[in-house]
Amino acid sequence: MSASHPRILVVDDEPQIHRFLAPALEAAGYVPLRADTGEAGLAALATRPPDVLVLDLGLPDLDGKVVLERARRFFEGPIIILSARDEEIEKIDALDQGADDYVEKPFGVGELLARIRASLRNKASRGAGSPVVHAGDVEIDFVRRLVTRGGEVIRLTPREYDVLVALAEAGGRVLTHGQLLTAVWGRSHVEDVQYLRIIIQRLRQKLEADPSQPKILVTEARVGYRFVGV
Repeated sequence: MSASHPRILVVDDEPQIHRFLAPALEAAGYVPLRADTGEAGLAALATRPPDVLVLDLGLPDLDGKVVLERARRFFEGPIIILSARDEEIEKIDALDQGADDYVEKPFGVGELLARIRASLRNKASRGAGSPVVHAGDVEIDFVRRLVTRGGEVIRLTPREYDVLVALAEAGGRVLTHGQLLTAVWGRSHVEDVQYLRIIIQRLRQKLEADPSQPKILVTEARVGYRFVGV
């Protein structure tokens, strides 16, 4: 396989995960890489960083969150958590510590491949540093601080604009309630989740074709929000 194909490092101690993921990744045009322990995963990251890291939290030698914290000291690429831990706090902790996404076990290969594709697109868009982001007929011009829908200017309050920009700049990554509140209002407002929900509701009323079925500002239940662009 050509070196131009994205390299996906899967750190997981379950052999069956590697057995069915490796051929699926190859069929999708990726180069699968394997590590069975946290230490082996960190060594692989440091030796030749992959394009995406898929990281299990339940490893035999190190807790996955420890691996995540150490990886984020030197690895800037996307990290997708793959774990059977389905508690909200586990997801929030992993995202707050620098993970880009979270997929629960058991999972469908199609879902994981979609998350990998999205993370690679987001990585490319962040690298390009585009001053304009699109989501359907919504356009956000960061330079002009202008938001339009179908060519018409949408008037947003400063807080609404700041929340929208924080989500758009995340490039499709999930942002927890705490991350958004800290980014827009500061650490002293990290518990003001209800106010954030009101801002999101207002944004949906202004940007979504059907606010009851949001396609742009998507809720990650009890965790946070994700901006879905194109």
